[in-house]
Amino acid sequence: MTKAPQTKRAARKPTPSASKPTPRGRTARAASNTKSTPPPKPTGLTNGERLKYAQSLVRNIPDFPKKGILFKDITPLLADPKGFAIVIDSLTEHFIGDQIDAIVGIESRGFVFGGALAARLNTSFVPVRKPGKLPAAVDRVAYSLEYGKAELEMHKDSLREGAKVLIIDDLLATGGTAAAAAELVRKQGAYVTAFAFVVELTFLDGADKLVPVPVLSLMRFGAGE
Repeated sequence: MTKAPQTKRAARKPTPSASKPTPRGRTARAASNTKSTPPPKPTGLTNGERLKYAQSLVRNIPDFPKKGILFKDITPLLADPKGFAIVIDSLTEHFIGDQIDAIVGIESRGFVFGGALAARLNTSFVPVRKPGKLPAAVDRVAYSLEYGKAELEMHKDSLREGAKVLIIDDLLATGGTAAAAAELVRKQGAYVTAFAFVVELTFLDGADKLVPVPVLSLMRFGAGE
């Protein structure tokens, strides 16, 4: 009896391990090809409680920049990841869904909040600066503030005509700086749809200078607070 010829078995390819790490810079896709959902936000604190924590990080510096002025220092807030995130989250929650073509940030701390918010809202960021800091042709306005005189500049080609603009800064005091920034915006044919501030000194009545444009202030301090 003749034996049937033997056939060679095909070698099996090793199955890649499920625990094999994904190379950096690539996103692993699930077998079902479904989109992954972001992790839920921490719960348990109201927006007011979160802002109260952020407000606790603002410290008072007496007699700065001149004698008799109680300066609100936000650098401890910027240094605290949780506090800074609360501020940006709160600004985003307020303005998301609004039509904002550009965010104008006022030098210098307005750059910090305005740039981060522009990235969140997927819109452009435009800096308003002190004289001599911008390289191209500028519009300029002079204005009064609580401890002297000042000027602001913005590049002439920063905003298209009819653009809707949000102006942001860290502090609202007498309102002179924000009003000057609004004048620069209007010089280019754009519209100021809102102002946003992290801190407002309510006893200086700065918001009155900005009416009828809506004003958002996340933290409000009275005299001596």
